[in-house]
Amino acid sequence: MRHKCMSTAGCPVARTLDLVGEWWTLLILRDALAGVSRFGEFQASLGMAKNILAQRLRKLVDNGILELRPAADGSAYREYGLTEKGRSLGAIVGALRDWGERHLPEPGAGSAQSPRRSAARTGAPSRPSSPRPSSSRPATRRRTH
Repeated sequence: MRHKCMSTAGCPVARTLDLVGEWWTLLILRDALAGVSRFGEFQASLGMAKNILAQRLRKLVDNGILELRPAADGSAYREYGLTEKGRSLGAIVGALRDWGERHLPEPGAGSAQSPRRSAARTGAPSRPSSPRPSSSRPATRRRTH
């Protein structure tokens, strides 16, 4: 099923989801934030078809979220690395992880995992890296009595 292109939508949430909202893409970002950098590592971690992985990685590179660079070990391979734009998505991946831990505990687990344990596993920050503007916080009622 094809989704409607939202890259020119007036809503920044819609534009962001158009680029990174597909679930394989979010899992690639999760792995990149945890330090995965080679195609084979992404493929082994995610178990996804190589052609789909190649398409998603290319889209992330084309949009400046990942960059291709020479392998750190000096081999002929190339690695994927997060750009500043890509690293800034860590807050989103971290927020998704935190929400999942709070509301969707692992099957068979008595309770959700601690944020520290999960942050160590994903490499994403456990909380957004910068404070949210007050206008984005949900309104709360204070008790006056």
